[in-house]
Amino acid sequence: MARPAQRARTLSQNFLADRATAERVARLAAPDRGRPPLVLEVGAGKGALTEPLARRSRELHAYEIDSRLVPGLRARFARSPHVRVVPGDFLAARPPGGAFAVAGNVPFSRTADIVDWCLTAPGLTDATLITQLEYARRRTGDYGRWTLLTVLTWPRHEWRLAGRVGRLRFRPAPRVDAGILRIERRPAPLLTAAGRRGWADLVELGFSGVGGSLHASLRRAHPRRRVDAAFRAARLDPGVLVGEVAPERWLRLHEELAA
Repeated sequence: MARPAQRARTLSQNFLADRATAERVARLAAPDRGRPPLVLEVGAGKGALTEPLARRSRELHAYEIDSRLVPGLRARFARSPHVRVVPGDFLAARPPGGAFAVAGNVPFSRTADIVDWCLTAPGLTDATLITQLEYARRRTGDYGRWTLLTVLTWPRHEWRLAGRVGRLRFRPAPRVDAGILRIERRPAPLLTAAGRRGWADLVELGFSGVGGSLHASLRRAHPRRRVDAAFRAARLDPGVLVGEVAPERWLRLHEELAA
């Protein structure tokens, strides 16, 4: 039988062991008690984050993939009828029909899949996720560069780095620090449905690397004079690297090229 430390590594588990961080994440996920009406927790573990989430949530579904941890969680929250401990993989869950938020200390190795689940869930209002710090910084433009996924989803979702969590606040301690990633679904999209289709085409072409630069890539679909005008309107140098273009500048490019 695998030892606890070995099993934790197999499941990519680094349990949060810092109460202040747990309280901070819970406040971000549920800033007003009872709002949103439902919170889904990814990877409840031993309940460090579940505890403050339970105090702030009207209804909490705490998912835990490690079957050996489920009895302890159920015993701990037996007197909290609004807390439902769900054994199994969060990624296998069907998104609720109404509005809900997601929070959790996510396994670093499964971060991308969990983020994709959140982005495609129609009722998601926001997600507050403890992820590898590098991932959170890359997705939020904290390095001064932006990724394809962030720019593609920007009209519907805002990405924000809400804090840093030192590696020694986990047991066992991971090799790197973590970040608190916030993904917030906008109350109203920045673009119409038709505009978002054109947006996806523009952004994917820009990130394709065809032509060797963003300016050259966009010229494959638009006349040079229009691309030049769009770059001037967005206050971009023609030699700018695609990753250095912030989402707001992409919106200006789209506005000019879709006109």
